[in-house]
Amino acid sequence: MSELVGEILTLAIMAFALGMDAFSVGLGMGMYKLPLRRIFNIGLMIGLFHVWMPLVGLIAGKYLSEKFGVFATFIGGLLLILLGLQMVWSSLKKGDEKVITPVGFGLLLFALSVSLDSFSVGLTLGIYGAKTVMVILCFGIVATVQTWAGLLLGRKVQGWMGAYSEALGGAILLGFGLKLLIPFW
Repeated sequence: MSELVGEILTLAIMAFALGMDAFSVGLGMGMYKLPLRRIFNIGLMIGLFHVWMPLVGLIAGKYLSEKFGVFATFIGGLLLILLGLQMVWSSLKKGDEKVITPVGFGLLLFALSVSLDSFSVGLTLGIYGAKTVMVILCFGIVATVQTWAGLLLGRKVQGWMGAYSEALGGAILLGFGLKLLIPFW
């Protein structure tokens, strides 16, 4: 029982870290005073992408695990470290903000851009044989709620936390990657 609770807690922390970019981008988008209906739709779309992308990653990871074993574990840890470093680095860069209109094709691009990192994490979790349903439910629900929170908070606040939330998410993924690589040292 405690193993199940530990796995759920770990997945929730990972989902929180992955949802930070959706939250931070949602903060910026929310400053455009989007209607509540659009905020609802954006959150659902990002949640669906945070289900679909790790699912594809999990499937690929399970295949890699069967074929490459320990090597795949090492690669999974490196992927998390690189992803975490990239998130921290992008949060420190100034003036690179891109505006994507969250409607139609722009919404699909927006959802894809903030959920690509969940593919890599799904790949790592697939290598470890994580429970697929738990992963996709946790990632999807957390990303949806964080997106809604970012969009709603962005309506109220003028972007006081955006870059810092992405840096925090990157630091958490970096920590998980290091944890996976400790046995190799």
